[in-house]
Amino acid sequence: MAQSRLSKPGWKVLGALSLGALLWFGAPRLLEGLDFFQLRKIDVRGQRYLRAEDIVAALPLRPGTSIFASLDSVNRLGDSIPGLESFRVHRRLPGTLVVTIRETEPIALVMRRGLLQLLSARGRVLPFDPRVAAPDLPLVSEADSLVTGLLARVRDADATLFGRVTSAGRSGEDVLLGVEPAAETAARKDRLQVRFRPDAPAGVIRAVMSVEQDLAKRGRPWVELDARFAGQVVVRWGAA
Repeated sequence: MAQSRLSKPGWKVLGALSLGALLWFGAPRLLEGLDFFQLRKIDVRGQRYLRAEDIVAALPLRPGTSIFASLDSVNRLGDSIPGLESFRVHRRLPGTLVVTIRETEPIALVMRRGLLQLLSARGRVLPFDPRVAAPDLPLVSEADSLVTGLLARVRDADATLFGRVTSAGRSGEDVLLGVEPAAETAARKDRLQVRFRPDAPAGVIRAVMSVEQDLAKRGRPWVELDARFAGQVVVRWGAA
């Protein structure tokens, strides 16, 4: 008996693909009207400085919106929220949107109009309240991208040194860091300073730390390390 053309394997595969495409593209529209798939919750993840409720309030979504509604406007608005490096949203059925954010990491604090504000590595004021999660960061004299950029490189090159920096600012064309004594010399009361060119690379920053460690081993107190000169670190000595 001749086999029906519609019963051949090729037609079955094509039919299955067509049905799958119909369900994939058509199902969301069909389901949008169902109460079961209405938006009931927005779950914000990754926030540390921003408040989840403020992010939710900024989104063009309200309870009762279909979970299958287009997210294009949500993503566009999310990308424009100040203080965010990334923003993405995905659905979790039946009625939840999960918003995952990555905030810009603060690098310093600055006093402006009598208030402490957080700065990014680019020297931009961040819309974060330091009182919410007050970080232990250096205090800078002004929002200066050369100063904050150097601080970011110090943090990346040597987190231990960065953790000891208490202040930073311009000194002529250079950047002057105020640092706490290292743990092994914590009894010292000297005000320590490290002087850099604004564009000092990671190698120069690590060289400063090597010099300090060598001085600590030899019991040689210092008050300033000057790393502005190629291939050397100039030491200004402190009292023995």
